[in-house]
Amino acid sequence: MKKIYSVEELQRIINTEINIRSEELKNDNPLNLYSPINYSLKIGGKRLRPALLLLSYNLFSDKIENALPSAVAIEVFHNFTLLHDDIMDKAEVRRNQPTVHVQYDENSAILSGDAMAFLSYKYLLEKKSEGLANVIELFSKTAIEVCEGQQYDMDFENRLDVTESEYMGMIRLKTAVLLACSLKTGALLANAGIEIANQLYEFGINIGLAFQLQDDLLDSFGNQKTFGKKIGGDILSNKKTYLLIKALETSSAAEKSELLDWIEKEDFIAEDKVAAILNIYNQLNIEELTQFKIDYYFQKSTSILQNLPVKSNNIIPLAKLSNQLLKRNY
Repeated sequence: MKKIYSVEELQRIINTEINIRSEELKNDNPLNLYSPINYSLKIGGKRLRPALLLLSYNLFSDKIENALPSAVAIEVFHNFTLLHDDIMDKAEVRRNQPTVHVQYDENSAILSGDAMAFLSYKYLLEKKSEGLANVIELFSKTAIEVCEGQQYDMDFENRLDVTESEYMGMIRLKTAVLLACSLKTGALLANAGIEIANQLYEFGINIGLAFQLQDDLLDSFGNQKTFGKKIGGDILSNKKTYLLIKALETSSAAEKSELLDWIEKEDFIAEDKVAAILNIYNQLNIEELTQFKIDYYFQKSTSILQNLPVKSNNIIPLAKLSNQLLKRNY
């Protein structure tokens, strides 16, 4: 009888494997290239993407050791994007720890991030399988899409007319496609049919959109201790999140004028700006509007998952993880 792993079991397996890989890298030369990589991987994280890959693989096979190198590859690639994102966003804290460019320096973070991108391909190629060519094609396409998403995000910084549709397209590329890639990769490595692999991809897109919208929401309305990043960072950087886009769209002339005034200010007290913007968000019910959008994509993902042609008991760990991501009970 096939073993169905729990989310917790897979997270322990992933963390053990990543710790082993990190220790191997720590002793490689040049030390100044590999030390930031070790630091980045060791400060943890949800290990969401590798867990999704292994959960998907486990729907069809319990020989998860065959998919473990690909799971590591996905996590290493994800952490590479974080190194570069944190530099571009001038973020100082990640997972309640100094970001890599703060702990070391920007040049080290850039170069170590580059190395991580190539290491991810090295890990991806470790286990040969029938579906490997399709996995590499998908992974490469996804890597380019993530970069496209980041560029759109940067382009939006200089615009005040970003639409909801444009924003959703950006986060699809920047966040959702890597989650979807993780799920589809698991299915491809297990030689599942392309139809079910594509269903899992669509599940990943929808859970990814809901996840990023919730990340936006928590940046403004979350708790820093549990969120792992400074609250109000998006507000201070005038980031075009779903919250700001909806506020600009639904505000009165007076509220919009106040929003634009804060966006254009260069000299301000950070706490004052965050408090003022949050006050406008509260007047416009932005938290509720964002939660409604999160619920919409979550329900779409749930419907896809429930219609997968696999035993209902087998999808329980995957459903549990998606519920945990969005702070739901399951």
